[in-house]
Amino acid sequence: MNIKLVVSTFAALLICNASLAAHHEVDESSNETVAVNWLKAQATGKEATITYVTDNFADDGQVFGDRYVGFGFIFNPNDEARMIVDRVIPGSPASEVLQSGDEFVVVAGVRVRKATMDKLSFRGKPGEAVKATIKRDGKRKKIEVARGIISNNYGKAELMAGLESGDADDWAFDLTINEVLSKDNIVYVWSTGKDVDTIVDLPFEQHVVTRFVFNEEGKVQGVGKLSEDRFVLEQTGYTISR
Repeated sequence: MNIKLVVSTFAALLICNASLAAHHEVDESSNETVAVNWLKAQATGKEATITYVTDNFADDGQVFGDRYVGFGFIFNPNDEARMIVDRVIPGSPASEVLQSGDEFVVVAGVRVRKATMDKLSFRGKPGEAVKATIKRDGKRKKIEVARGIISNNYGKAELMAGLESGDADDWAFDLTINEVLSKDNIVYVWSTGKDVDTIVDLPFEQHVVTRFVFNEEGKVQGVGKLSEDRFVLEQTGYTISR
């Protein structure tokens, strides 16, 4: 698996609340069953994931993605030699400059190609302006975007589009469910995943704590997770520099 495609990486979350009931038999709660099977479907493959999410995610559900500092756009990393904007996050710095379909040609003086994908200056200090050249409708255009803090929240339509664009051959991974805790309509699942980064051919493992919120119909109304992004990067040879 290409770790650029991993939506969740490892997280450690210690919950010290006696009102949360520890889970031992998954079938004690239908919400817990849905939460666990959601993660199992993600580990199984693309078709299983799309089917399960379609059936169990509320039409007005929300995904609460990781926060980060950057421009605020999503691209499909399956196209390893090009960076074409797939979706612009509303309210982000990119929303004032970029459009879906824009293709980055140069970023801060670095030409966009397969060998430079991990050298582009999208991440860094918030408020710092980055100059770039994009291609829109066949014409090149120079832009400047100041990095900002991005809250990457989105709905079911955006989630399904992202799943559909994924590579089915590079999807499945080894999953272990460690613990399930629930209270009322909220379920927490602590899981461990193991895979191989196909870009550098190195194995990595990741712990994830996923939080599910259910509506009265038993559908997932909200889902988000905590993860150890840095730990995964370290296992696959990446470094973080200032």
